Amino acid sequence: MSAESSAADSKGAGGNTARPAYLRMLLLALVLMATWLLWSGFFKPLLIGLGVLSCALTLYLVRRMDFFTREAFTLHYDFRLLRFWVWLGREIVLSSLQVARVVLRRRIEVEPILVDINAGNLSTVDQVLLGNSITLTPGTLTLDMHEGRLRVHALTAEGAAALEEGEMQRRVAALGRR
Repeated sequence: MSAESSAADSKGAGGNTARPAYLRMLLLALVLMATWLLWSGFFKPLLIGLGVLSCALTLYLVRRMDFFTREAFTLHYDFRLLRFWVWLGREIVLSSLQVARVVLRRRIEVEPILVDINAGNLSTVDQVLLGNSITLTPGTLTLDMHEGRLRVHALTAEGAAALEEGEMQRRVAALGRR
């Protein structure tokens, strides 16, 4: 490896030093390991070792993809993201109850509808986050994302109207702001 390429590797997006990238990698390692431990619930040495190996492999692949120096790492881990997760969790619960009401009625009144949402004002990462958030919310499913537009299937007209109000899009856009 030449001195020029190693110097380029040590620069982040916008010419920042490598330190923020390594701090981001450390943060990702901690998040991955904590997630592994919380979801597995097993604390045996072999399983912890496999978790460390899995996290190390993930970090290696993420580094090879140059993930930390591109747009893909634009979301900052701060209270905005935590507030978004709490809000999204609440929306998932409310939507689950709404879908359960629709399904448990004697006469099911489903009004499937396709909605196009303009998300051109969002970055690509934010568009993906919006699409995934819509899909996670029961009763809605993101079918396609192309050139800043999301095509969404909604189970009911009320669900489609809620999407068209744009609350979820505003909250995702707020995450991208610094």
